[in-house]
Amino acid sequence: MFKKLFGSSEPKEEKILPWIALNSIDQLDAIAERSKGKTQLIFKHSTRCGISRMVMNQFVAAYDLDLHADLYYLDLLSYRDVSNEVGYKFEVMHESPQLLVIRNGVVVAYASHGAINDLDLAKFI
Repeated sequence: MFKKLFGSSEPKEEKILPWIALNSIDQLDAIAERSKGKTQLIFKHSTRCGISRMVMNQFVAAYDLDLHADLYYLDLLSYRDVSNEVGYKFEVMHESPQLLVIRNGVVVAYASHGAINDLDLAKFI
């Protein structure tokens, strides 16, 4: 009964995603090129925003580790120049948090805030 009310004292196993740090503008051309053979995902995250943290936690919990995609993490506060260039290169207005799905060098889907978790990523793999 107490476990149901207060939860178990046993720590939950934390899910680790195969994040690739996106911290250089030079990586964007490589991402566009790799997207010709494999879907590329960019998750733009604001480390100071509670909404961004909540959405990211939901994304991590729901992410299918069997997806055949490269998953990039961009700390947009630490790498503002990279974040700006993502918007220019892939022609998407900046929002945070934001997820971009890139195939054949272009963004085929993107979402921000809670809509990130509504994207059916399997459709783009």
